[in-house]
Amino acid sequence: MNNHAQIIDTLRQKGCRLTPQRLLVISVVEAGSGHMGVDDIYQKAKESYPYLDIATVYRTLHLFKELGVMTEVGIKDRLHFELIDPSQRHQHMVCKRCDTAFELTQVHLKGFRNLLAQKLGFQLDLDNFSVSGVCSQCSLG
Repeated sequence: MNNHAQIIDTLRQKGCRLTPQRLLVISVVEAGSGHMGVDDIYQKAKESYPYLDIATVYRTLHLFKELGVMTEVGIKDRLHFELIDPSQRHQHMVCKRCDTAFELTQVHLKGFRNLLAQKLGFQLDLDNFSVSGVCSQCSLG
């Protein structure tokens, strides 16, 4: 995850206006613990800025994802977001039992991506990729 100054610099470089609402969403997600749901982000941000509406939060999250400073992962039936370093893409593994999301780097997926390209001519989109399964903690129990 980036620090606040790096995120702001990246957004400026990409021509993004830094409105108070956008800065607030960055701060909330940055202060959160890992992947945060939209409702969690909205409720935390609303504590600081009561006039914020959820549509603004959704638009902001999707803009940040488009600009490459945020990623989303589906956990159960909800999207969760986290800030990322645009130069260090990563994907997720999501445990079906405990709903924890774990980082899965492109290094882990390089062989799989190459195999799909060679055997099937399929180009894997690693910007929007998550794998579900059972984590090591849940498989013990």
